[in-house]
Amino acid sequence: MQLTLEFGGGLELLCDSVKIHNVSINPENGVGKLVMKDLLSWVRSNLIKERPEMFMKGDTVRPGVLVLVNDCDWELSGQLDTTLEEKDVVVFISTLHGG
Repeated sequence: MQLTLEFGGGLELLCDSVKIHNVSINPENGVGKLVMKDLLSWVRSNLIKERPEMFMKGDTVRPGVLVLVNDCDWELSGQLDTTLEEKDVVVFISTLHGG
């Protein structure tokens, strides 16, 4: 499954300062269905290069990380149970900033 993953608000620093990743992911459950919980696990294992605790807490994103799936807040589409489809765009933005 082809997805575009975007990291912003400082989260790109955890991914070698690369903001946009075009990735191909095979669903883990073998049914051809990929949900956000599976994607987060894949991101932690394959894209996050340092300090994964700044991105995730347990099986989900840390508080303060906004997640958009095709420009829609994932809280409106089921959060970890959100089903992803081919060519979806998933954006992760940290809303916590120093200063």
